[in-house]
Amino acid sequence: MRQQVLQLVAATALAFSSVAVAQLPEKVGNAPVTSLAPIIKRASPAVVNIATKGTIKEQGRNPLLDDPFFRRFFGTPEDGVPREREFQAAGSGVIVDAKNGYIITNAHVIENASEITVTLFDDRQVKAEIVGKDTGSDVAVLKVTVKNIADMPLADSAKAEVGDFVIAIGNPFGLQHTVTSGIISALGRSGINPDGYEDFIQTDASINPGNSGGALVNLDGQLVGVNTAIFSRSGGNIGIGFAIPSNMVKAVMTQLIQYGEVKRGALGVQLAPAFTPEIAESLGLENAKGALIQQVIEGSAAEKAGIKAGDVVTTVNGKAVTNASELRNTIGLLRIGEKVEIGLIRDGKPRRVTATIGERDGSGASGAASIHPALEGATLGNAENNSGVVIQAVAEGSPAAQNNLRPNDVILAVGRVRITNIEQLRATIKNANAFAVTIRRGNQTLVFPIG
Repeated sequence: MRQQVLQLVAATALAFSSVAVAQLPEKVGNAPVTSLAPIIKRASPAVVNIATKGTIKEQGRNPLLDDPFFRRFFGTPEDGVPREREFQAAGSGVIVDAKNGYIITNAHVIENASEITVTLFDDRQVKAEIVGKDTGSDVAVLKVTVKNIADMPLADSAKAEVGDFVIAIGNPFGLQHTVTSGIISALGRSGINPDGYEDFIQTDASINPGNSGGALVNLDGQLVGVNTAIFSRSGGNIGIGFAIPSNMVKAVMTQLIQYGEVKRGALGVQLAPAFTPEIAESLGLENAKGALIQQVIEGSAAEKAGIKAGDVVTTVNGKAVTNASELRNTIGLLRIGEKVEIGLIRDGKPRRVTATIGERDGSGASGAASIHPALEGATLGNAENNSGVVIQAVAEGSPAAQNNLRPNDVILAVGRVRITNIEQLRATIKNANAFAVTIRRGNQTLVFPIG
């Protein structure tokens, strides 16, 4: 999905972008730079190759299976049973803690992997185990048990600037330890994956298939980002690559090591999917920059901070917010209990409030995700008189929206089991890959497959 999205928007991006050819800087500090070799020699031993094996379910169906003659004489697999096939894939990773054997890579590099083999700089091969992965940020942490390995220190990516010289090290097309160089061409890129949490570093250093999970290194030999994606029609580099900033990597890694997952907090708001100049004008605003609050969830961090429907959020901790996606990404990367200063406009006047990021529980959108991934993006509440589970809000583009769920729908049953509240819903669909729900929508009763 990520690659398809990137391919679709590549042409538009190219129409407004030109590829810069970065030149080697004359000095780093007071020291003249005649070659990148010393930096590469320091950094390369921490970059590894990651080979994965596993099985995936076949998505397509052979049309011959629908032919009665073929089915009669050759038989068919049992209807409804997905077929599986084995796969092998490769990517890159970066050792960030040699003492504990922790390796950072992309979550999509190890997707569906049942066996992971890490090849070190000196060609030693070791098996790795998954400590945790977070698909939202596309970060995963692996662990290997091996001695005499080198790690790479993490840079403070907040200090990175457009024009900084960077080096990409990875295994493109299976070619181990390939090095390319370029500059940081933009910061704070988002919108590549609508369902992700993004704050990408954009670079013109060549990033090709197999580079995913590899290192983007600054001239101090520090990890400034983890390479993750490219804009491409063909799968090859065209001068627009993206890396996850090291500060985001560090924050996600800390939670994955501690909990095995990322426990994201919530502000407790539903954002308007569109905030146009016409809507801004109707609110008495000069422009449509910011995130329009459509709904504030009762008892949420937002309500406790005094945020109201109709407010337009313009900053978070002093950093400008230009749209709903930026606010979602910013809040989604904060931890539970963290205090955040929010700048907003209400009735045409600027205000500031302080919110304490709350936990996403069973009554909120994240709680829906914890109940079942297919419900992620839905804000759930118990209907009156134990009459079901009401969907209070649905985030645009979320799995819940893709499964045809809408605000004000009421879940009445799962399969043949009548649902009275959220906890019963949780228990009923626990460990279910797919299920059918009975929904009351207005005066209609509908049944939808979910999964």
